[in-house]
Amino acid sequence: MNILISAVGGQGALLASRIIGKLAQNLGLDVKVSEVHGMSQRGGSVVTYVKFGEKIYSPIVEKGTADVILAFEMLEGARYAEFLKKNGTLIISNQRIEPMPVITGAMEYPESLEEELSQLPIKLIITDAVELASKSGSVRTTNLVLIGILAAISEISKEEWKKAISETVPSSLLEVNLKAFELGYNLKND
Repeated sequence: MNILISAVGGQGALLASRIIGKLAQNLGLDVKVSEVHGMSQRGGSVVTYVKFGEKIYSPIVEKGTADVILAFEMLEGARYAEFLKKNGTLIISNQRIEPMPVITGAMEYPESLEEELSQLPIKLIITDAVELASKSGSVRTTNLVLIGILAAISEISKEEWKKAISETVPSSLLEVNLKAFELGYNLKND
């Protein structure tokens, strides 16, 4: 399984990659997690790769090979869509965070991203992950909402996902994060 996580600094992409990595470890799979490039500062683009399977030789997800992209923001999802393989799945939050060129007026935020993404030969799941996260008690749990959606479409049991979350998230934040996970996981049933 090749997963690319694209986000803006401060959205929890690194925690999401650690949760998925822990899940793969718990399943006895070989796993490689890599922060390929990005800025840890709030506002910068962040990309991480998580690969797991019987034997993984490289932590890098090449263009056209990702099974899933978790995108925490619309433009970040569009920016990395070419990394998905044909019929891969893009799980994307409809949140819009304007990058610096848009803030300064040098560029405009693209208005037709959803339409453009829907034309690609991929499975597209767009949700208001921020709204769902706020229902959990903290908008900072958007990452767990997206992981919940991923878990719901995966073949890995919900209990294994929750175990990995419990082993990765600090105990003081576990309850709100598990609630966000459940909201994402149950989204398909709403």
